[in-house]
Amino acid sequence: MKPLAEFPPEARRAIRAVLADIDDTLTTHGRLQAVAYAALERLRDAGLLVIPVTGRPAGWCDHIARLWPVDAVVGENGAFWFRHDPKARRLVKRYVMRGAERARRAERLGAIAHRVLAEVPGSAIASDQPYREADLAIDFCEDVPALPREAVARIVAVMESEGLTAKVSSIHVNGWFGGYDKLSTSRLMLAEEFGIDLDTEKESLVFVGDSPNDQPMFACFPNAVGVANVAKMADLMTSLPRYVTPSEGSRGFAELADAILLARGQAQ
Repeated sequence: MKPLAEFPPEARRAIRAVLADIDDTLTTHGRLQAVAYAALERLRDAGLLVIPVTGRPAGWCDHIARLWPVDAVVGENGAFWFRHDPKARRLVKRYVMRGAERARRAERLGAIAHRVLAEVPGSAIASDQPYREADLAIDFCEDVPALPREAVARIVAVMESEGLTAKVSSIHVNGWFGGYDKLSTSRLMLAEEFGIDLDTEKESLVFVGDSPNDQPMFACFPNAVGVANVAKMADLMTSLPRYVTPSEGSRGFAELADAILLARGQAQ
């Protein structure tokens, strides 16, 4: 990973969209700091697309799409995307799986959750689980004392043995039925909502994240960026971002926004 300062100015000037993880990328210690929220607003005011891509639940994403200065949000690690249409004054929702299939799979997820809790002492169902529509989130350090890496690996193993796709974030292990992820749904969303072909225009997009479930995005985007705390989980990753910010979390995201806007002559 190279320092953010080595992100070439000409490449930064070409950026037209910023996609960003939320937990420990936009937030710091679970809080969305003003510096990150202001950076989202400055990027959008400068004419860039701003799109969070998160493992957080549908209930949160409804709020984010309506109230944050963003153009869309991909949630539950790619289960859906939401976009608020200001002209129609309504929330546009697109799901990878139909409602009946999501409901059928939810019953199985409940049984898997009970197995995980029984086999991994100290783990818990994530506090945001009631607001989820497609996946299971097991908390290993958000609202419970942090579990060792071995326990996190055991959560992943149990989920995978039950046929789930399992991904580790900085706070949860998320599991779901299906082959989608942050990248596959971002590709569909960009094409359908904004007419962007990710595979041919990826150099004009930047993704910023911090954890193993961001790896598909890190591997895809040539200008992927990690906030500084990405180093804490780098040993769990095989795909790392090209650049890394000086600071962690919210301030790291703001540093990336400043770098892009400065190259465009739009820095404050």
